[in-house]
Amino acid sequence: MYQFPHKNILDTDQFTKQDLDFILEKTNIMKELLHSGKSFGLLHGKLLASLFFEASTRTRLSFESAMERLGGRVISTVGFQFSSISKGETLYDTMKMVEAYADIAVIRHPVEGSSRIAAGAVKMPVINAGDGAGQHPTQALLDLYTILSEKGTLENITIGFVGDLKYGRTIHSLIKALKFYKVHVVLISPEELKLPDDYKKNLLGSALSFEETTDIKKIWDCDVIYVTRIQEERFPDHKEYDRLKETYKVNKELILASKKNTTVLHPLPRVTELSTDVDDLPNAAYFKQAEYGVIVRMVLLCLCLGKEF
Repeated sequence: MYQFPHKNILDTDQFTKQDLDFILEKTNIMKELLHSGKSFGLLHGKLLASLFFEASTRTRLSFESAMERLGGRVISTVGFQFSSISKGETLYDTMKMVEAYADIAVIRHPVEGSSRIAAGAVKMPVINAGDGAGQHPTQALLDLYTILSEKGTLENITIGFVGDLKYGRTIHSLIKALKFYKVHVVLISPEELKLPDDYKKNLLGSALSFEETTDIKKIWDCDVIYVTRIQEERFPDHKEYDRLKETYKVNKELILASKKNTTVLHPLPRVTELSTDVDDLPNAAYFKQAEYGVIVRMVLLCLCLGKEF
Protein backbone atom coordinates (compact mmCIF):
# COMPACT_ATOMS: atom_id res chain seq x y z
CA MET A 1 0.00 0.00 0.00
CA TYR A 2 1.34 3.43 -0.99
CA GLN A 3 2.48 5.70 1.84
CA PHE A 4 3.52 9.31 1.23
CA PRO A 5 7.33 9.27 1.74
CA HIS A 6 8.16 12.96 2.14
CA LYS A 7 8.55 14.87 5.40
CA ASN A 8 9.64 18.09 3.66
CA ILE A 9 8.36 19.77 0.49
CA LEU A 10 11.39 21.53 -1.02
CA ASP A 11 11.54 20.93 -4.76
CA THR A 12 9.26 19.52 -7.43
CA ASP A 13 12.10 17.18 -8.40
CA GLN A 14 11.54 15.17 -5.22
CA PHE A 15 8.21 13.82 -6.48
CA THR A 16 7.50 10.73 -8.55
CA LYS A 17 4.39 10.50 -10.72
CA GLN A 18 2.88 8.29 -8.04
CA ASP A 19 3.46 11.05 -5.47
CA LEU A 20 1.81 13.64 -7.69
CA ASP A 21 -1.20 11.47 -8.50
CA PHE A 22 -1.60 10.69 -4.78
CA ILE A 23 -1.55 14.40 -3.86
CA LEU A 24 -4.13 15.18 -6.57
CA GLU A 25 -6.36 12.36 -5.35
CA LYS A 26 -6.03 13.52 -1.75
CA THR A 27 -6.90 17.06 -2.81
CA ASN A 28 -10.24 15.84 -4.15
CA ILE A 29 -10.90 14.16 -0.79
CA MET A 30 -9.88 17.28 1.15
CA LYS A 31 -12.12 19.41 -1.06
CA GLU A 32 -15.12 17.31 -0.01
CA LEU A 33 -14.07 17.40 3.66
CA LEU A 34 -13.69 21.17 3.54
CA HIS A 35 -17.07 21.74 1.94
CA SER A 36 -18.77 19.39 4.42
CA GLY A 37 -17.05 21.07 7.39
CA LYS A 38 -15.28 17.84 8.37
CA SER A 39 -11.73 19.09 7.77
CA PHE A 40 -11.66 21.34 10.82
CA GLY A 41 -9.86 19.70 13.72
CA LEU A 42 -7.55 17.48 11.66
CA LEU A 43 -4.53 19.45 12.92
CA HIS A 44 -5.94 20.61 16.23
CA GLY A 45 -3.09 21.37 18.65
CA LYS A 46 -0.48 21.79 15.88
CA LEU A 47 1.39 25.04 15.32
CA LEU A 48 2.66 26.37 11.98
CA ALA A 49 5.59 28.79 11.83
CA SER A 50 4.96 31.07 8.84
CA LEU A 51 8.39 32.46 7.93
CA PHE A 52 8.22 34.92 5.06
CA PHE A 53 11.53 36.76 4.64
CA GLU A 54 10.35 38.02 1.23
CA ALA A 55 7.14 39.91 0.46
CA SER A 56 4.12 37.69 -0.13
CA THR A 57 0.37 38.03 0.17
CA ARG A 58 -1.28 35.12 -1.62
CA THR A 59 1.08 32.32 -0.60
CA ARG A 60 1.39 33.43 3.02
CA LEU A 61 -2.36 33.92 3.50
CA SER A 62 -3.05 30.67 1.67
CA PHE A 63 -0.84 28.64 4.04
CA GLU A 64 -2.16 30.41 7.11
CA SER A 65 -5.75 29.94 5.95
CA ALA A 66 -5.03 26.25 5.30
CA MET A 67 -3.69 25.74 8.83
CA GLU A 68 -6.57 27.62 10.44
CA ARG A 69 -9.13 25.63 8.42
CA LEU A 70 -7.54 22.43 9.75
CA GLY A 71 -7.94 23.64 13.32
CA GLY A 72 -4.27 24.41 13.85
CA ARG A 73 -2.69 27.72 14.81
CA VAL A 74 -0.12 30.03 13.22
CA ILE A 75 2.84 32.10 14.42
CA SER A 76 4.49 34.30 11.82
CA THR A 77 7.24 36.69 10.83
CA VAL A 78 7.27 38.78 7.67
CA GLY A 79 10.34 40.46 6.17
CA PHE A 80 14.02 40.59 7.06
CA GLN A 81 13.54 43.83 8.99
CA PHE A 82 11.40 42.01 11.55
CA SER A 83 13.74 39.05 11.98
CA SER A 84 16.90 38.26 13.89
CA ILE A 85 18.54 37.63 10.52
CA SER A 86 18.67 41.41 10.10
CA LYS A 87 20.88 41.45 13.20
CA GLY A 88 23.29 38.94 11.71
CA GLU A 89 21.81 35.65 12.89
CA THR A 90 22.20 32.79 10.44
CA LEU A 91 19.19 31.08 8.89
CA TYR A 92 20.42 27.86 10.53
CA ASP A 93 20.23 29.40 14.01
CA THR A 94 16.88 31.03 13.29
CA MET A 95 15.44 27.65 12.31
CA LYS A 96 16.84 25.95 15.42
CA MET A 97 15.00 28.51 17.52
CA VAL A 98 11.77 28.22 15.52
CA GLU A 99 11.81 24.45 16.02
CA ALA A 100 11.34 25.09 19.74
CA TYR A 101 8.13 27.00 19.03
CA ALA A 102 6.34 25.11 16.23
CA ASP A 103 5.53 21.69 14.76
CA ILE A 104 6.03 22.60 11.10
CA ALA A 105 7.44 25.58 9.18
CA VAL A 106 6.75 27.15 5.81
CA ILE A 107 9.48 29.46 4.51
CA ARG A 108 9.85 32.00 1.72
CA HIS A 109 13.30 33.48 1.24
CA PRO A 110 14.95 35.60 -1.50
CA VAL A 111 18.04 33.36 -1.68
CA GLU A 112 17.82 30.29 -3.90
CA GLY A 113 18.42 27.07 -1.96
CA SER A 114 17.55 28.59 1.41
CA SER A 115 14.68 26.18 2.07
CA ARG A 116 17.08 23.25 1.87
CA ILE A 117 19.36 24.93 4.42
CA ALA A 118 16.35 25.51 6.66
CA ALA A 119 15.23 21.89 6.41
CA GLY A 120 18.74 20.66 7.14
CA ALA A 121 18.80 22.57 10.41
CA VAL A 122 15.71 21.01 12.01
CA LYS A 123 13.83 17.76 12.55
CA MET A 124 10.37 19.27 12.03
CA PRO A 125 8.86 19.36 8.51
CA VAL A 126 9.73 22.35 6.31
CA ILE A 127 7.78 23.49 3.25
CA ASN A 128 9.37 25.72 0.61
CA ALA A 129 7.07 28.63 -0.27
CA GLY A 130 9.50 30.06 -2.81
CA ASP A 131 13.26 30.62 -2.73
CA GLY A 132 14.61 33.31 -5.01
CA ALA A 133 14.30 32.46 -8.70
CA GLY A 134 14.53 28.76 -7.83
CA GLN A 135 11.57 26.62 -6.82
CA HIS A 136 7.97 27.10 -5.70
CA PRO A 137 6.78 23.48 -5.42
CA THR A 138 3.41 24.04 -3.71
CA GLN A 139 2.42 26.47 -6.47
CA ALA A 140 3.23 23.75 -9.02
CA LEU A 141 0.95 21.32 -7.19
CA LEU A 142 -1.97 23.72 -7.07
CA ASP A 143 -1.38 24.56 -10.75
CA LEU A 144 -1.52 20.86 -11.63
CA TYR A 145 -4.75 20.51 -9.69
CA THR A 146 -6.24 23.57 -11.42
CA ILE A 147 -5.42 22.22 -14.88
CA LEU A 148 -6.86 18.82 -13.95
CA SER A 149 -10.02 20.41 -12.56
CA GLU A 150 -10.54 22.70 -15.55
CA LYS A 151 -9.64 20.24 -18.32
CA GLY A 152 -10.48 16.93 -16.66
CA THR A 153 -7.10 15.48 -17.61
CA LEU A 154 -3.35 16.05 -17.55
CA GLU A 155 -2.77 14.02 -20.70
CA ASN A 156 -2.75 14.95 -24.40
CA ILE A 157 -3.19 18.70 -23.95
CA THR A 158 -1.11 21.69 -25.05
CA ILE A 159 0.03 24.18 -22.41
CA GLY A 160 1.55 27.55 -23.23
CA PHE A 161 3.87 29.41 -20.83
CA VAL A 162 3.91 33.15 -21.56
CA GLY A 163 6.26 35.88 -20.35
CA ASP A 164 9.20 35.57 -17.97
CA LEU A 165 10.41 32.00 -18.29
CA LYS A 166 13.93 32.82 -17.11
CA TYR A 167 13.18 34.05 -13.59
CA GLY A 168 9.67 32.63 -13.11
CA ARG A 169 10.01 30.10 -10.29
CA THR A 170 6.37 29.06 -10.65
CA ILE A 171 7.10 27.95 -14.21
CA HIS A 172 10.35 26.27 -13.17
CA SER A 173 8.47 24.14 -10.67
CA LEU A 174 5.40 23.38 -12.78
CA ILE A 175 7.32 22.29 -15.84
CA LYS A 176 9.25 19.77 -13.73
CA ALA A 177 5.97 18.27 -12.53
CA LEU A 178 4.47 18.19 -16.02
CA LYS A 179 7.31 16.04 -17.39
CA PHE A 180 5.47 12.93 -16.10
CA TYR A 181 2.44 13.63 -18.29
CA LYS A 182 1.95 13.43 -22.04
CA VAL A 183 1.56 17.15 -22.68
CA HIS A 184 2.98 19.50 -25.30
CA VAL A 185 4.41 22.73 -23.90
CA VAL A 186 4.81 25.93 -25.91
CA LEU A 187 7.42 28.27 -24.37
CA ILE A 188 6.46 31.81 -25.42
CA SER A 189 8.90 34.55 -24.37
CA PRO A 190 11.33 37.17 -25.60
CA GLU A 191 14.79 35.78 -26.34
CA GLU A 192 16.17 37.42 -23.19
CA LEU A 193 13.68 35.62 -20.95
CA LYS A 194 13.78 32.10 -22.38
CA LEU A 195 13.58 29.06 -20.13
CA PRO A 196 17.12 28.29 -18.86
CA ASP A 197 18.89 25.41 -20.59
CA ASP A 198 19.09 23.35 -17.39
CA TYR A 199 15.31 23.08 -17.25
CA LYS A 200 15.07 22.15 -20.94
CA LYS A 201 17.70 19.43 -20.51
CA ASN A 202 15.67 18.06 -17.59
CA LEU A 203 12.75 17.50 -19.98
CA LEU A 204 14.65 15.42 -22.53
CA GLY A 205 13.47 11.82 -22.59
CA SER A 206 10.36 12.62 -20.55
CA ALA A 207 6.70 12.20 -21.53
CA LEU A 208 6.52 15.96 -22.20
CA SER A 209 7.38 17.56 -25.55
CA PHE A 210 8.09 21.26 -26.04
CA GLU A 211 8.79 24.02 -28.52
CA GLU A 212 10.07 27.59 -28.13
CA THR A 213 8.77 30.73 -29.86
CA THR A 214 8.62 34.50 -29.53
CA ASP A 215 5.18 34.64 -31.21
CA ILE A 216 2.40 35.49 -28.73
CA LYS A 217 -0.21 34.26 -31.22
CA LYS A 218 0.94 30.69 -30.54
CA ILE A 219 -1.40 30.78 -27.54
CA TRP A 220 -4.15 30.05 -30.06
CA ASP A 221 -2.79 26.50 -30.33
CA CYS A 222 -3.03 25.95 -26.58
CA ASP A 223 -5.66 24.32 -24.37
CA VAL A 224 -4.17 26.15 -21.37
CA ILE A 225 -2.00 29.26 -21.13
CA TYR A 226 -0.01 30.19 -18.05
CA VAL A 227 0.75 33.92 -18.06
CA THR A 228 3.50 35.38 -15.85
CA ARG A 229 4.59 38.92 -15.06
CA ILE A 230 8.01 40.26 -15.90
CA GLN A 231 9.58 40.23 -12.44
CA GLU A 232 11.23 43.54 -11.67
CA GLU A 233 12.78 42.25 -8.44
CA ARG A 234 14.78 39.55 -10.27
CA PHE A 235 16.55 41.87 -12.74
CA PRO A 236 20.12 42.91 -11.91
CA ASP A 237 19.79 45.68 -14.55
CA HIS A 238 16.65 47.81 -14.14
CA LYS A 239 16.98 49.21 -17.68
CA GLU A 240 16.58 45.67 -19.00
CA TYR A 241 13.37 45.32 -16.98
CA ASP A 242 11.99 48.60 -18.35
CA ARG A 243 12.69 47.43 -21.89
CA LEU A 244 10.95 44.07 -21.48
CA LYS A 245 8.08 44.78 -19.08
CA GLU A 246 5.60 45.68 -21.83
CA THR A 247 6.68 42.87 -24.15
CA TYR A 248 3.65 40.58 -24.09
CA LYS A 249 0.13 41.41 -23.04
CA VAL A 250 -2.79 38.99 -22.91
CA ASN A 251 -6.22 40.59 -23.22
CA LYS A 252 -9.79 39.56 -23.97
CA GLU A 253 -9.47 40.23 -27.70
CA LEU A 254 -6.44 37.95 -27.98
CA ILE A 255 -8.11 35.14 -26.03
CA LEU A 256 -11.38 35.34 -28.01
CA ALA A 257 -9.46 35.13 -31.29
CA SER A 258 -8.54 31.54 -30.43
CA LYS A 259 -10.68 28.73 -31.81
CA LYS A 260 -10.00 26.75 -28.64
CA ASN A 261 -11.60 27.17 -25.23
CA THR A 262 -8.24 28.21 -23.82
CA THR A 263 -8.05 28.15 -20.03
CA VAL A 264 -6.13 31.15 -18.68
CA LEU A 265 -3.93 30.74 -15.59
CA HIS A 266 -1.72 33.23 -13.76
CA PRO A 267 0.08 32.74 -10.40
CA LEU A 268 -0.60 36.40 -9.48
CA PRO A 269 0.13 39.17 -8.70
CA ARG A 270 -0.31 40.64 -12.15
CA VAL A 271 0.78 44.05 -13.39
CA THR A 272 0.11 44.87 -17.05
CA GLU A 273 0.70 41.48 -18.71
CA LEU A 274 -2.87 40.22 -18.14
CA SER A 275 -5.75 42.60 -18.76
CA THR A 276 -8.65 42.77 -16.30
CA ASP A 277 -11.04 42.42 -19.26
CA VAL A 278 -10.13 38.70 -19.25
CA ASP A 279 -11.56 38.28 -15.72
CA ASP A 280 -15.16 37.88 -16.86
CA LEU A 281 -14.42 35.16 -19.40
CA PRO A 282 -15.64 31.70 -18.30
CA ASN A 283 -12.22 30.22 -19.09
CA ALA A 284 -10.34 32.62 -16.76
CA ALA A 285 -9.25 30.32 -13.92
CA TYR A 286 -6.61 32.30 -12.03
CA PHE A 287 -8.85 33.17 -9.10
CA LYS A 288 -9.81 29.49 -8.88
CA GLN A 289 -6.07 28.79 -8.58
CA ALA A 290 -6.06 30.79 -5.36
CA GLU A 291 -9.02 28.81 -4.00
CA TYR A 292 -7.46 25.49 -4.94
CA GLY A 293 -4.18 26.62 -3.39
CA VAL A 294 -5.68 26.58 0.09
CA ILE A 295 -7.01 23.04 -0.38
CA VAL A 296 -3.73 21.69 -1.80
CA ARG A 297 -1.80 23.25 1.08
CA MET A 298 -4.22 21.74 3.59
CA VAL A 299 -3.33 18.36 2.08
CA LEU A 300 0.41 19.02 2.27
CA LEU A 301 0.29 20.17 5.89
CA CYS A 302 -1.52 16.96 6.83
CA LEU A 303 0.80 14.73 4.83
CA CYS A 304 3.99 16.32 6.19
CA LEU A 305 2.68 15.98 9.74
CA GLY A 306 1.63 12.36 9.16
CA LYS A 307 -2.09 13.04 9.64
CA GLU A 308 -4.34 10.54 7.89
CA PHE A 309 -7.62 11.69 6.36
